[in-house]
Amino acid sequence: MTQGLTIRDFAGLWTYERFIDDRTGLGEGHGKGEAIFTEVAGEMRYDESGTLSFAATPEMKNTRRYLWRPAARGADVFFDDGRPFHSVDLGQGKPQAAHWCDPDQYDVTYDFSRWPEWSSTWVVKGPRKDYKMTTTYRRS
Repeated sequence: MTQGLTIRDFAGLWTYERFIDDRTGLGEGHGKGEAIFTEVAGEMRYDESGTLSFAATPEMKNTRRYLWRPAARGADVFFDDGRPFHSVDLGQGKPQAAHWCDPDQYDVTYDFSRWPEWSSTWVVKGPRKDYKMTTTYRRS
């Protein structure tokens, strides 16, 4: 189901699993945890907490927060401090978006074709960054 998705369809608790292929020396990474979308004043607040580990490093705790705001074609995603991040076309099965954060390029492909399971795949390139990160979400 991708036709007609809105940000409200994401409301609630999700589990996630993350795989990272880092080509700068960290190697393969694995993360898992929970993400919750909570409606706040017509927006969806995304809060994530979990763990992340690479073979050469101890397990780390991670958290992140984004704001998903309704937009004509789906959602505009913002960092938790209000800076714009990217837009997601929720009417497409596999929408793509990009974000330039000097000097790094962040490109994402979402996959909603197996809704309510969905994923995001980020490809990040820069002078000190070169990785692919895929996160798969499932209803908790």
